[in-house]
Amino acid sequence: MKSYLVIGLGLFGFELAVKLYACGEEVLAMDTDETLVNRIADRVTRAVTADARDFDVLQKLGAENFDRAVVAIGEDLGASALVTMHLKTLKIPYIICKAQDETHREILERLGANRVIIPERETADKLALGLTSTGVMEYIELSEEYGILEINAPVSWVGKSIRELSIRTRYGANILATRRGDALVLPPDIEQPIDKGDSFVVLGQYSMLKKMENA
Repeated sequence: MKSYLVIGLGLFGFELAVKLYACGEEVLAMDTDETLVNRIADRVTRAVTADARDFDVLQKLGAENFDRAVVAIGEDLGASALVTMHLKTLKIPYIICKAQDETHREILERLGANRVIIPERETADKLALGLTSTGVMEYIELSEEYGILEINAPVSWVGKSIRELSIRTRYGANILATRRGDALVLPPDIEQPIDKGDSFVVLGQYSMLKKMENA
């Protein structure tokens, strides 16, 4: 479980905070609008009415103790830039920012944001999935429903073969290749027992990702 500080509870920030919490993560949501804070209060770990532009406020909330921070106030470039700088000063390991356009994205990246999201291109659902899927090593979007990704072999798969696991039947997914150390095997050997540390390049629907990771 990771801890997230979500700053700004507009549509994007609100939905992302709720979905992260639903995925089992610890979420502190904050906004200057008390109405929005009250709406989300019972759907996250904690919600506070506060102004993240104030460095002292962030310190009092213990922002530096969070694993990741999401700056979801993309409409106001000045505010998001200031908050991003505060978070960098507090040495939060990973900062995700919402941006309105490419210019905004470039500015936030130069300020040190690890990832900048333009919501029109990346939905809160997909971002929450990507953030909480710790086994995902690589991801390629093919369409709204399908993608190619690389995942670590779940512990329950070790000692079994791809044929035994019936991946296609159980998950509706196809294993395109296997990786053991530096060796990539394409196509995969479906009879070879899986070792701890093996990974798989998989083609399938986004919805199967969690099922495979938690197998």
